Amino acid sequence: MNPEPSPLLPRRDLLALATATGALAALPTFTASAAPQRPDASADDNSAYGSSGSPNTLWWQAPAGDTSMIEQGLPVGNGRLGALASNDSGHEVLLVTDATMWTGGLNDTLDSDGQFPYGRADFGSLTLLAKLTVDIPDHDLGAVSGYRRTLDLDRGVVGASYVRSGVTYQREIFSSRPDDAIVLHFSQNGGGRYTGTVTLEGTHGEAAATSFGATFANGLKYGAAVTAYGSGGRVTVSGANVTFAGCKDLTVVVSGGTNYAPDPAHGYRDPKADPQKLARTKVRAAAGYSADTLLRTHVADHRAAFGTFGLSLGESTADQRALDTWERIQLRATSGEPDPELEAAYVQFGRYLMVAASRGSLPMGLQGVWLDGNDPDWMGDYHTDINIQMNYWMADRVGLSSCFDAFTDYCVTQVKDWTELTGRLFQDSRNRFRNTSGKVAGWTVAFSTNPYGGLGWWWHPAGNAWLSNSLWEHYEFTHSRTHLEKIYPLLKGACEFWEARLVTTTLDNGKEVLVADHDWSPEQGPQDARGNTYAQEVVWTLFGNYATASAELKRDSGYASTISGLRRRLYLPEVSPKSGWLEEWMSPDNLGETTHRHLSPLINLFPGDRIRPDGSTPKDIVDGATALLTARGMNNFGWANAWRSLCWSRLKNADNAYQLVVNNLRPSENGTNGTAFNLFDIYEVEQGRGIFQIEANFGTPAAVTEMLLYSRPGHLELLPALPDAWAESGSITGAGARGGFVVDLRWKNGKPTEVKLRSVGGRTTTVAHGGKTRTVTVKPGGSVTLRDFAR
Repeated sequence: MNPEPSPLLPRRDLLALATATGALAALPTFTASAAPQRPDASADDNSAYGSSGSPNTLWWQAPAGDTSMIEQGLPVGNGRLGALASNDSGHEVLLVTDATMWTGGLNDTLDSDGQFPYGRADFGSLTLLAKLTVDIPDHDLGAVSGYRRTLDLDRGVVGASYVRSGVTYQREIFSSRPDDAIVLHFSQNGGGRYTGTVTLEGTHGEAAATSFGATFANGLKYGAAVTAYGSGGRVTVSGANVTFAGCKDLTVVVSGGTNYAPDPAHGYRDPKADPQKLARTKVRAAAGYSADTLLRTHVADHRAAFGTFGLSLGESTADQRALDTWERIQLRATSGEPDPELEAAYVQFGRYLMVAASRGSLPMGLQGVWLDGNDPDWMGDYHTDINIQMNYWMADRVGLSSCFDAFTDYCVTQVKDWTELTGRLFQDSRNRFRNTSGKVAGWTVAFSTNPYGGLGWWWHPAGNAWLSNSLWEHYEFTHSRTHLEKIYPLLKGACEFWEARLVTTTLDNGKEVLVADHDWSPEQGPQDARGNTYAQEVVWTLFGNYATASAELKRDSGYASTISGLRRRLYLPEVSPKSGWLEEWMSPDNLGETTHRHLSPLINLFPGDRIRPDGSTPKDIVDGATALLTARGMNNFGWANAWRSLCWSRLKNADNAYQLVVNNLRPSENGTNGTAFNLFDIYEVEQGRGIFQIEANFGTPAAVTEMLLYSRPGHLELLPALPDAWAESGSITGAGARGGFVVDLRWKNGKPTEVKLRSVGGRTTTVAHGGKTRTVTVKPGGSVTLRDFAR
């Protein structure tokens, strides 16, 4: 690294740079941009200010400790730039992360076993960008009373308040997408003053400074900057720090980023970008506006994304509402009593995280944009055998389709390098997963991917199919032709890979079928088995999706016919005569761990839907899938519980689906699986050590919505797995449905009372509940409302 501390740019330089580079605003990187649109200052609008009584306002009575930030820090984010805030009254700490702050590179030298290296230096790791502290010495936590800390999900604002010497002090923290900066505003009511120091430090050896810049060994440049302003006192730059004295209020602005660019032709770098200079520009620009204006601008942007969806699961009791969020989490576990408003707020918390971490930059990896150090487990990477897929199961279902774009754009950008690596390395003689046909085509991935086209750990041949199927499902929700045209080459390339990979085998009855070559069933069992259920199922789905995409776009009809022919020859799994389970391998024997965390052989129960309990799937297959799911158990890691819940919803078992949601809400203590103080999901990697892994924070909300609405193209089912805890009354609005619809649904006494379908491209669908079915036709852009399902 080459630290380059320097003072902030003069305002004239800031204005010149902003004017010259405003045209770059659409680039999904840390770039200069035109001035954001500001809300009408003359409007009499208090919507930027929160209400402490809102069900979507979470609150606590203690700040985060310096060594417990990942479990107790409150998250803010603007889609790229995230932070965890401690909210200590006298010692505010922000740990700042940029989604592109990655070490590593292409990682294209295989290990001796034909697999990829997987370390922080070669594959790389997501890391912290900076640490910001605001020290207010005479506001030590022991000297204040009435401490309260909040996370307002509706506004996207973290807050804290307390009383000292009769004065009420407040602070609000938010990460603004329009201003591309994190803002901390300190205010008071009662004649108080703020005196203290603001310190910005790098996390890779950079000294404290008002701005810094440096370069990783891989050539990635990064930088950050801070400034502050206030009233009624003095704010000055003093050496490496910003000091303030006697201020009635104080506003601190911090920004930063890297020169990462989603452009493989230029090594994923913007060679012209100067992150340190740009960070100084952005904080100066934001500091030209009042804290109120910055807040209103942020809230308007946040609400445009967050306010697309509503959820009510019933009313909680007055006693439950009187407790803070952590007390409610604990009470829910010990009492066994439902807390419908808390359970709905958990869904909204997941939505908040997605808005904060998946807009205009890289997609969310294992921890999103929230770290407490430079060594996250599994590098904070993109795992392709459940984790990144689960991160985005929720998006379309809860009105956040635009947040899915980061995932799409990532895959579209990376596939050039994935294709090159597949063609050059997959058939390496040391690779135990190579194609025995000797042929290779198209692209695939490893179990881990990074933002530089690089792959890590073992090859994951079926990973291409699962990624492609996830991208296709987004099309089923949105009917966006633009999206379909973007992903079509990925679908075709994945099919080309499997056309070269499939091998012919003969069953005991003499029938010839196509099976996947030597592979692993993620993440257990033999590594050289052919015809694993996981691979057979995802490839079957891929081939069907590709044929439909080809027909929709009127492209490659001849090749689509070839793929459809291969699909008809695919072996599909059977039920073991020994266990009664759907087989995970082409064997009647269980070759793995009965209660394994992964549900790989059930991938076409969820997220796929080849296996349906509606009579369209042979009963023995449904029964075998049910038996296997039962054997897998009801207690596991958070993401594994979420996946199980979704599968039980598909089987219309409301009790099991709900219990698994409740299991994920159990408080994590001493690193156990469950929900942390700040609602992050904790994964117990070993006794006494738990880590934050974000996908359960998205998978669990997906499970909740799937209990209320099932969809596939041409068919919707209302309340397929509604638990008794939510049956009295409730509603869901803005829920996406496959087939191109958005659904508003209300229910009472366990039955739907009204459903409104709005078309975003869909035309005809059946709507079912309790054995009754209606066929509905809607023009794109139109809507229809149905009632009387309860009769």
